[in-house]
Amino acid sequence: MNGYTFPGDRPIDLICLGRAGVDFYAQQEGVALEDVVSFRKSVGGSPANVATALARLGGRAAILSAVSDDGFGRYVRRFLADNGVDVSGLHTAPAGALNSAAFTEMRPEGCQVIIYRRDAADLHLRPEDIDPTAIARARALLVTGTALSASPSREATLHAMDLARQAGTVVALDLDHRPYGWADLTEACVYLRQACTLADIVIGNREEFDVLEHLMPAALRDDQASARRVLCGVTQVAIVKDGQRGCLVLQRDGSVLRQGVYPVQARKPFGAGDAFAGATLWALFDGRSWAEATRCGAAAAALNVSGDACAEAMPTRAELLDFMARHPAPATEQSAPST
Repeated sequence: MNGYTFPGDRPIDLICLGRAGVDFYAQQEGVALEDVVSFRKSVGGSPANVATALARLGGRAAILSAVSDDGFGRYVRRFLADNGVDVSGLHTAPAGALNSAAFTEMRPEGCQVIIYRRDAADLHLRPEDIDPTAIARARALLVTGTALSASPSREATLHAMDLARQAGTVVALDLDHRPYGWADLTEACVYLRQACTLADIVIGNREEFDVLEHLMPAALRDDQASARRVLCGVTQVAIVKDGQRGCLVLQRDGSVLRQGVYPVQARKPFGAGDAFAGATLWALFDGRSWAEATRCGAAAAALNVSGDACAEAMPTRAELLDFMARHPAPATEQSAPST
């Protein structure tokens, strides 16, 4: 499978639209939240994590979101800027809106996470905050499903995707389903399906594709069938993430890639998907094949779950390449395009 063709000669590789919040990680490993004594502060939110991952690898990343007008908002802005992310599209939400905050245990399995998102600042992103010129200056736009969960962020997200299609900017959609943000599964299904009609690349795990197909009989859902249904529209590539079993990449031409994982001792389960997306896109921007790109993504995911944060545990280019040089490549299976 060859790589993906992005527009060239643009100053930004990727704009990430959506959540940019604050995570608090338990400093005592294997301890239940009610018994945790102290937490470590870090930047969180899938778009902020992916932007950080890409920038740390040497890519040109930008964030399109809104943060609260307080110390946490200033912290997020400073962290992203310090890590090389363009924050010119990071708006300040109206007074009263607060950054999302997540408190997590530190354990590899059964990890409890409590997220506070009442009147979340990122959901105040408005359609008028979307600069068409900025969208046209990027090779790709990544949006996450959570940004579609409430207005005015919902309308801003769809507007940004439409502008990207007009500008020839590749659109990637990470389904990123968070149940607490939606009224019900039907609402999430309808808006995520609408977003798929504007996306060139759709990324999600099995549970998120199940949300996408919530109104279909369960017996008709499996990874390849789900991907083929997404690929019936404008979408060119569907990526189904499957945790410790790796991922499945299906293209419009019928070619299929199954990529394995690098086995490591995980300290936490979260962050892997964002590291995978950031590193995979970085490698694709660099002109690599899908097999090479997803291998980079798998390595970044392994490094991230071995760390004690998400954004701060995103590897640099040197760290990623060193890890890949020292560890055997995971299994890769490919099938040719349909005839």
